Amino acid sequence: MFDSKKLDAGESMTLIGEEAYVHGQLSAKGSLRVEGSVEGDITDAVSVEIGKKGRVRGNVAAESISIAGELEGDVVAARHVEILAQARLHGNIRTPNLRVEEGALFEGNCSMRGATQPAVVPVAPGGDA
Repeated sequence: MFDSKKLDAGESMTLIGEEAYVHGQLSAKGSLRVEGSVEGDITDAVSVEIGKKGRVRGNVAAESISIAGELEGDVVAARHVEILAQARLHGNIRTPNLRVEEGALFEGNCSMRGATQPAVVPVAPGGDA
C-alpha cells in the first residue's frame, strides 16, 4: 500500500483510513494518504495521495499530489500533480508538472507556471491593476 522508497528517513506518513471522516483544515508536515473523507483544506504537506476510495472536499497544497479518488477543490503543487485513470478532479490546478492518465476526469483550469510564482496579469495601458 505504501511505497517506502518515497519517504525520506525522517519523514512521517499520516493515514486517513477508509472509515475516517475529517472535518476542518488539516496541516500535515510530512506525507499524507487519504483513503477516507476529508472536508476542509489540506496544507503544508510534502506529498498528498488520495487513494481510490479517498474523497476530499477542499483545497490541497503540497509539494506533490497524486489523485486516484475524488477531489473537489483547487490544487497547488510545487513539484507535480498526478491524476490517475479512475480519479475525479473538479477544481483548478497550479503546478509546473502535470500528468493525467487516460480515463481520468478533470474539470477545471490548469496553470503550468511555477506553483510558488504568482501568475502575471497584463495591465492595459492606462488601466488599473
